[in-house]
Amino acid sequence: MLPSLKADVCVIGGGQSALAVAYFLRRGSIDYVVLDDQPMPGGAWQHTWNSLRLFSPAQWSSLPGWLMPPDTEEYPSRDHVIQYLAEYERRYQFHVHRPARVSSVRRSDAGLLVESSQGRWLAKAVVSATGTWRKPYIPEYPGQSLFQGRQLHSANYRNSNDLQCKNVLVIGGGNSGAQILAEVSQVCNATWVTLEEPLFLPDEVDGRVLFERATARWKARSEGRPDPAPIGGLGDIVMVPSVKEARARGALHTVRPFSRFERDGVVWPDGSFSPVDVVIWCTGFRPALDHLDALEVHESNGLVATDGTRAKREQRLWLVGYGEWTGFASATLIGVMRSARETANQIAQFLSTIREGSAS
Repeated sequence: MLPSLKADVCVIGGGQSALAVAYFLRRGSIDYVVLDDQPMPGGAWQHTWNSLRLFSPAQWSSLPGWLMPPDTEEYPSRDHVIQYLAEYERRYQFHVHRPARVSSVRRSDAGLLVESSQGRWLAKAVVSATGTWRKPYIPEYPGQSLFQGRQLHSANYRNSNDLQCKNVLVIGGGNSGAQILAEVSQVCNATWVTLEEPLFLPDEVDGRVLFERATARWKARSEGRPDPAPIGGLGDIVMVPSVKEARARGALHTVRPFSRFERDGVVWPDGSFSPVDVVIWCTGFRPALDHLDALEVHESNGLVATDGTRAKREQRLWLVGYGEWTGFASATLIGVMRSARETANQIAQFLSTIREGSAS
Protein backbone atom coordinates (compact mmCIF):
# COMPACT_ATOMS: atom_id res chain seq x y z
CA MET A 1 0.00 0.00 0.00
CA LEU A 2 1.34 3.42 -0.96
CA PRO A 3 2.19 5.78 1.92
CA SER A 4 0.17 8.74 3.19
CA LEU A 5 2.31 11.87 3.48
CA LYS A 6 1.86 15.47 4.51
CA ALA A 7 3.05 18.83 3.17
CA ASP A 8 1.86 22.37 3.68
CA VAL A 9 1.80 22.87 -0.09
CA CYS A 10 1.58 20.36 -2.92
CA VAL A 11 2.62 21.62 -6.36
CA ILE A 12 1.31 19.45 -9.19
CA GLY A 13 3.48 19.57 -12.30
CA GLY A 14 7.21 19.71 -12.95
CA GLY A 15 7.68 22.23 -15.75
CA GLN A 16 8.59 25.90 -15.77
CA SER A 17 5.50 27.07 -13.85
CA ALA A 18 5.88 24.49 -11.10
CA LEU A 19 9.57 25.32 -10.69
CA ALA A 20 8.89 29.05 -10.52
CA VAL A 21 6.33 28.48 -7.75
CA ALA A 22 8.74 26.15 -5.94
CA TYR A 23 11.42 28.85 -6.10
CA PHE A 24 9.26 31.35 -4.21
CA LEU A 25 7.93 28.75 -1.76
CA ARG A 26 11.51 27.72 -0.99
CA ARG A 27 12.56 31.34 -0.59
CA GLY A 28 9.69 31.86 1.86
CA SER A 29 10.71 28.77 3.88
CA ILE A 30 7.33 27.17 3.18
CA ASP A 31 7.03 23.38 3.41
CA TYR A 32 6.22 22.08 -0.09
CA VAL A 33 6.51 19.11 -2.42
CA VAL A 34 6.47 19.03 -6.24
CA LEU A 35 4.80 16.06 -7.94
CA ASP A 36 5.96 15.63 -11.54
CA ASP A 37 4.54 12.91 -13.77
CA GLN A 38 7.59 12.96 -16.05
CA PRO A 39 10.57 10.63 -15.43
CA MET A 40 13.07 13.45 -16.01
CA PRO A 41 13.27 17.24 -15.56
CA GLY A 42 12.21 19.52 -18.40
CA GLY A 43 8.43 19.48 -18.31
CA ALA A 44 6.59 19.66 -21.63
CA TRP A 45 9.75 20.85 -23.40
CA GLN A 46 10.78 17.19 -23.56
CA HIS A 47 7.88 16.55 -25.93
CA THR A 48 8.27 19.38 -28.45
CA TRP A 49 9.66 18.94 -31.95
CA ASN A 50 13.43 18.58 -32.13
CA SER A 51 14.23 21.79 -34.02
CA LEU A 52 12.06 24.10 -31.89
CA ARG A 53 13.68 27.37 -30.86
CA LEU A 54 12.49 30.07 -28.52
CA PHE A 55 11.80 33.44 -30.09
CA SER A 56 13.43 35.36 -27.24
CA PRO A 57 17.14 35.55 -26.33
CA ALA A 58 18.24 33.53 -23.30
CA GLN A 59 18.22 36.48 -20.89
CA TRP A 60 14.56 37.06 -21.79
CA SER A 61 13.63 33.41 -21.29
CA SER A 62 14.65 32.93 -17.69
CA LEU A 63 12.97 31.77 -14.51
CA PRO A 64 13.28 33.73 -11.24
CA GLY A 65 16.65 33.77 -9.53
CA TRP A 66 18.92 32.55 -12.30
CA LEU A 67 19.34 33.79 -15.86
CA MET A 68 19.34 31.19 -18.60
CA PRO A 69 22.93 30.83 -19.87
CA PRO A 70 23.42 31.89 -23.51
CA ASP A 71 23.02 29.25 -26.20
CA THR A 72 25.38 28.93 -29.14
CA GLU A 73 22.80 30.83 -31.23
CA GLU A 74 20.73 33.90 -30.37
CA TYR A 75 17.50 31.99 -29.83
CA PRO A 76 17.83 29.00 -27.45
CA SER A 77 17.05 25.53 -28.74
CA ARG A 78 14.64 23.06 -27.20
CA ASP A 79 17.53 21.02 -25.80
CA HIS A 80 19.08 24.13 -24.27
CA VAL A 81 15.81 24.91 -22.48
CA ILE A 82 15.54 21.35 -21.13
CA GLN A 83 19.12 21.52 -19.86
CA TYR A 84 18.43 24.89 -18.21
CA LEU A 85 15.32 23.58 -16.44
CA ALA A 86 17.19 20.51 -15.20
CA GLU A 87 20.09 22.63 -13.92
CA TYR A 88 17.67 25.14 -12.38
CA GLU A 89 16.03 22.30 -10.46
CA ARG A 90 19.39 21.01 -9.23
CA ARG A 91 20.63 24.50 -8.37
CA TYR A 92 17.82 25.08 -5.89
CA GLN A 93 17.45 21.44 -4.80
CA PHE A 94 13.67 21.51 -5.11
CA HIS A 95 11.70 18.76 -3.39
CA VAL A 96 10.56 16.95 -6.55
CA HIS A 97 9.04 13.47 -6.63
CA ARG A 98 8.98 11.76 -10.02
CA PRO A 99 7.46 10.09 -11.79
CA ALA A 100 4.40 10.88 -9.68
CA ARG A 101 1.23 11.14 -11.71
CA VAL A 102 -1.65 12.82 -9.87
CA SER A 103 -5.02 11.22 -10.51
CA SER A 104 -7.22 13.41 -8.30
CA VAL A 105 -7.45 16.17 -5.73
CA ARG A 106 -10.22 15.83 -3.15
CA ARG A 107 -11.47 17.82 -0.19
CA SER A 108 -11.06 16.69 3.38
CA ASP A 109 -11.59 18.38 6.73
CA ALA A 110 -7.84 18.58 7.22
CA GLY A 111 -6.97 19.94 3.78
CA LEU A 112 -6.81 18.67 0.23
CA LEU A 113 -6.01 15.04 -0.53
CA VAL A 114 -3.76 14.59 -3.54
CA GLU A 115 -3.80 11.05 -4.92
CA SER A 116 -0.67 10.18 -6.88
CA SER A 117 1.17 7.14 -8.18
CA GLN A 118 3.69 7.68 -5.38
CA GLY A 119 1.13 7.91 -2.61
CA ARG A 120 -1.47 10.15 -1.06
CA TRP A 121 -0.49 13.62 0.06
CA LEU A 122 -2.48 15.68 2.55
CA ALA A 123 -1.83 19.35 1.82
CA LYS A 124 -3.11 22.57 3.32
CA ALA A 125 -2.83 24.20 -0.11
CA VAL A 126 -2.44 22.89 -3.67
CA VAL A 127 -0.93 24.60 -6.70
CA SER A 128 -1.96 23.10 -10.04
CA ALA A 129 0.73 23.79 -12.65
CA THR A 130 0.13 20.99 -15.14
CA GLY A 131 0.08 23.17 -18.23
CA THR A 132 -1.58 22.12 -21.47
CA TRP A 133 0.65 19.58 -23.21
CA ARG A 134 -1.53 16.59 -22.29
CA LYS A 135 -4.62 18.21 -23.85
CA PRO A 136 -3.88 18.93 -27.53
CA TYR A 137 -6.81 20.46 -29.36
CA ILE A 138 -7.90 19.27 -32.81
CA PRO A 139 -10.95 20.96 -34.38
CA GLU A 140 -13.63 18.93 -36.14
CA TYR A 141 -13.92 19.02 -39.93
CA PRO A 142 -16.57 17.36 -42.12
CA GLY A 143 -15.47 13.92 -43.26
CA GLN A 144 -12.57 13.79 -40.83
CA SER A 145 -13.35 10.23 -39.71
CA LEU A 146 -13.23 9.05 -43.33
CA PHE A 147 -9.69 10.32 -43.92
CA GLN A 148 -7.26 7.40 -44.12
CA GLY A 149 -4.06 9.40 -44.10
CA ARG A 150 -1.95 10.11 -41.03
CA GLN A 151 -3.00 12.79 -38.56
CA LEU A 152 -0.83 14.10 -35.75
CA HIS A 153 -0.84 17.12 -33.48
CA SER A 154 2.19 19.37 -33.06
CA ALA A 155 2.46 17.81 -29.56
CA ASN A 156 3.48 14.55 -31.27
CA TYR A 157 5.53 15.94 -34.16
CA ARG A 158 9.28 15.45 -33.78
CA ASN A 159 10.94 15.93 -37.18
CA SER A 160 10.36 15.65 -40.92
CA ASN A 161 12.37 12.47 -41.47
CA ASP A 162 9.39 10.36 -42.54
CA LEU A 163 7.69 13.04 -44.65
CA GLN A 164 9.95 12.91 -47.70
CA CYS A 165 8.01 13.70 -50.89
CA LYS A 166 4.60 13.38 -49.20
CA ASN A 167 1.62 15.72 -49.51
CA VAL A 168 1.33 17.42 -46.11
CA LEU A 169 -1.16 19.88 -44.66
CA VAL A 170 0.06 22.04 -41.78
CA ILE A 171 -3.01 23.50 -40.09
CA GLY A 172 -2.76 26.43 -37.69
CA GLY A 173 -1.53 29.99 -37.91
CA GLY A 174 0.64 30.49 -34.82
CA ASN A 175 4.37 30.21 -34.26
CA SER A 176 4.22 26.41 -34.10
CA GLY A 177 2.52 26.30 -37.49
CA ALA A 178 5.10 28.66 -38.99
CA GLN A 179 8.12 26.82 -37.60
CA ILE A 180 6.84 23.34 -38.51
CA LEU A 181 5.83 24.52 -42.00
CA ALA A 182 9.30 25.96 -42.44
CA GLU A 183 10.85 22.60 -41.60
CA VAL A 184 8.59 20.18 -43.47
CA SER A 185 8.40 22.33 -46.60
CA GLN A 186 12.08 21.53 -47.20
CA VAL A 187 11.33 17.85 -47.83
CA CYS A 188 7.71 17.55 -48.98
CA ASN A 189 4.82 19.19 -50.79
CA ALA A 190 3.51 21.26 -47.87
CA THR A 191 0.36 23.41 -47.76
CA TRP A 192 -0.17 25.78 -44.84
CA VAL A 193 -3.84 26.18 -43.87
CA THR A 194 -4.91 29.04 -41.58
CA LEU A 195 -8.27 30.60 -40.71
CA GLU A 196 -6.97 33.98 -41.82
CA GLU A 197 -3.73 35.48 -43.05
CA PRO A 198 -1.14 35.24 -40.24
CA LEU A 199 0.45 38.36 -38.82
CA PHE A 200 4.18 38.22 -39.50
CA LEU A 201 6.11 40.56 -37.25
CA PRO A 202 8.98 42.72 -38.51
CA ASP A 203 12.32 40.94 -38.58
CA GLU A 204 13.68 42.98 -35.68
CA VAL A 205 10.76 42.13 -33.37
CA ASP A 206 11.30 39.10 -31.14
CA GLY A 207 9.87 37.77 -27.90
CA ARG A 208 11.66 40.40 -25.85
CA VAL A 209 9.84 43.20 -27.67
CA LEU A 210 6.55 41.30 -27.53
CA PHE A 211 6.88 40.82 -23.78
CA GLU A 212 7.53 44.53 -23.31
CA ARG A 213 4.45 45.34 -25.40
CA ALA A 214 2.34 42.84 -23.49
CA THR A 215 3.54 44.33 -20.20
CA ALA A 216 2.56 47.81 -21.34
CA ARG A 217 -0.87 46.53 -22.35
CA TRP A 218 -1.35 44.75 -19.04
CA LYS A 219 -0.43 47.86 -17.07
CA ALA A 220 -2.72 50.05 -19.16
CA ARG A 221 -5.61 47.63 -18.79
CA SER A 222 -5.15 47.38 -15.03
CA GLU A 223 -5.10 51.18 -14.77
CA GLY A 224 -8.06 51.73 -17.10
CA ARG A 225 -5.96 53.39 -19.82
CA PRO A 226 -6.17 52.83 -23.61
CA ASP A 227 -3.95 50.19 -25.21
CA PRO A 228 -0.57 51.90 -25.71
CA ALA A 229 1.16 49.18 -27.73
CA PRO A 230 1.39 48.87 -31.51
CA ILE A 231 -0.04 45.88 -33.36
CA GLY A 232 1.68 42.63 -32.50
CA GLY A 233 1.22 40.29 -29.57
CA LEU A 234 2.64 37.15 -28.02
CA GLY A 235 0.72 34.92 -30.46
CA ASP A 236 1.90 36.61 -33.65
CA ILE A 237 4.62 35.04 -35.77
CA VAL A 238 8.20 35.87 -34.94
CA MET A 239 10.67 35.71 -37.80
CA VAL A 240 13.14 33.27 -36.30
CA PRO A 241 15.89 32.09 -38.70
CA SER A 242 14.01 29.01 -39.93
CA VAL A 243 10.92 31.09 -40.76
CA LYS A 244 13.06 33.69 -42.56
CA GLU A 245 14.63 30.89 -44.57
CA ALA A 246 11.18 29.61 -45.56
CA ARG A 247 10.23 33.12 -46.63
CA ALA A 248 13.35 33.34 -48.79
CA ARG A 249 12.34 30.07 -50.50
CA GLY A 250 8.86 31.41 -51.16
CA ALA A 251 7.32 28.74 -48.90
CA LEU A 252 5.79 31.09 -46.32
CA HIS A 253 2.29 31.50 -47.71
CA THR A 254 -1.08 30.27 -46.48
CA VAL A 255 -4.47 29.26 -47.84
CA ARG A 256 -7.87 29.40 -46.18
CA PRO A 257 -9.48 26.22 -44.84
CA PHE A 258 -10.77 23.40 -47.02
CA SER A 259 -14.43 22.36 -46.97
CA ARG A 260 -14.13 18.69 -46.05
CA PHE A 261 -11.96 15.63 -45.82
CA GLU A 262 -12.23 12.70 -48.17
CA ARG A 263 -10.60 9.29 -47.90
CA ASP A 264 -7.29 10.37 -49.45
CA GLY A 265 -7.37 14.15 -49.41
CA VAL A 266 -9.40 17.33 -49.00
CA VAL A 267 -11.92 19.30 -51.03
CA TRP A 268 -11.58 23.08 -51.19
CA PRO A 269 -14.42 25.64 -51.27
CA ASP A 270 -14.17 25.92 -55.07
CA GLY A 271 -14.74 22.16 -55.40
CA SER A 272 -11.16 21.28 -56.31
CA PHE A 273 -9.48 18.25 -54.71
CA SER A 274 -5.97 17.88 -53.26
CA PRO A 275 -4.41 14.55 -52.30
CA VAL A 276 -3.13 14.50 -48.72
CA ASP A 277 -0.91 11.94 -47.00
CA VAL A 278 -0.34 13.64 -43.65
CA VAL A 279 -2.08 16.34 -41.59
CA ILE A 280 -0.15 18.14 -38.84
CA TRP A 281 -2.50 20.00 -36.50
CA CYS A 282 -0.86 23.10 -35.02
CA THR A 283 -4.11 24.13 -33.40
CA GLY A 284 -3.13 24.66 -29.80
CA PHE A 285 -3.98 23.06 -26.49
CA ARG A 286 -6.48 23.14 -23.66
CA PRO A 287 -5.63 23.22 -19.93
CA ALA A 288 -4.88 19.79 -18.43
CA LEU A 289 -7.25 19.94 -15.45
CA ASP A 290 -8.78 16.46 -15.22
CA HIS A 291 -7.12 15.87 -11.85
CA LEU A 292 -9.37 18.61 -10.40
CA ASP A 293 -12.66 16.97 -11.44
CA ALA A 294 -13.53 15.79 -7.92
CA LEU A 295 -13.39 19.37 -6.62
CA GLU A 296 -16.12 20.43 -9.06
CA VAL A 297 -14.45 23.78 -9.69
CA HIS A 298 -14.73 23.82 -13.48
CA GLU A 299 -16.90 26.36 -15.26
CA SER A 300 -18.99 25.57 -18.35
CA ASN A 301 -16.02 26.52 -20.58
CA GLY A 302 -13.83 23.91 -18.91
CA LEU A 303 -11.67 26.46 -17.10
CA VAL A 304 -11.54 27.24 -13.39
CA ALA A 305 -12.78 30.65 -12.26
CA THR A 306 -9.94 32.42 -10.48
CA ASP A 307 -9.21 35.62 -8.64
CA GLY A 308 -5.70 36.12 -9.92
CA THR A 309 -4.36 32.57 -9.57
CA ARG A 310 -6.59 31.51 -6.67
CA ALA A 311 -9.64 29.38 -7.43
CA LYS A 312 -12.88 31.08 -6.49
CA ARG A 313 -14.69 27.85 -5.61
CA GLU A 314 -11.87 26.35 -3.57
CA GLN A 315 -9.77 28.77 -1.54
CA ARG A 316 -7.05 26.16 -0.92
CA LEU A 317 -6.34 25.82 -4.66
CA TRP A 318 -4.17 27.98 -6.93
CA LEU A 319 -3.56 27.58 -10.69
CA VAL A 320 -0.40 28.85 -12.35
CA GLY A 321 0.87 28.92 -15.92
CA TYR A 322 -2.18 28.12 -18.02
CA GLY A 323 -2.50 31.44 -19.82
CA GLU A 324 -3.89 34.91 -19.36
CA TRP A 325 -6.76 33.72 -17.14
CA THR A 326 -4.21 32.64 -14.52
CA GLY A 327 -1.88 35.60 -14.86
CA PHE A 328 -0.40 37.93 -17.44
CA ALA A 329 1.92 35.99 -19.82
CA SER A 330 1.97 33.16 -17.26
CA ALA A 331 2.47 30.46 -19.90
CA THR A 332 5.90 31.89 -20.81
CA LEU A 333 9.25 31.30 -19.13
CA ILE A 334 9.79 34.91 -18.16
CA GLY A 335 6.14 35.77 -17.67
CA VAL A 336 5.36 33.13 -15.04
CA MET A 337 7.53 34.87 -12.42
CA ARG A 338 4.89 37.45 -11.45
CA SER A 339 2.15 34.84 -11.05
CA ALA A 340 4.42 32.47 -9.14
CA ARG A 341 5.55 35.17 -6.71
CA GLU A 342 2.01 36.39 -6.05
CA THR A 343 0.83 32.82 -5.56
CA ALA A 344 3.57 32.04 -3.03
CA ASN A 345 2.82 35.27 -1.14
CA GLN A 346 -0.89 34.46 -0.99
CA ILE A 347 -0.17 30.94 0.21
CA ALA A 348 2.14 32.28 2.93
CA GLN A 349 -0.66 34.56 4.15
CA PHE A 350 -3.17 31.71 3.97
CA LEU A 351 -0.95 29.37 6.01
CA SER A 352 -0.32 32.13 8.55
CA THR A 353 -4.06 32.59 8.95
CA ILE A 354 -4.51 28.85 9.52
CA ARG A 355 -1.83 28.84 12.21
CA GLU A 356 -3.33 31.85 13.94
CA GLY A 357 -6.73 30.17 13.89
CA SER A 358 -5.30 26.99 15.39
CA ALA A 359 -3.53 28.92 18.14
CA SER A 360 -6.61 30.84 19.20
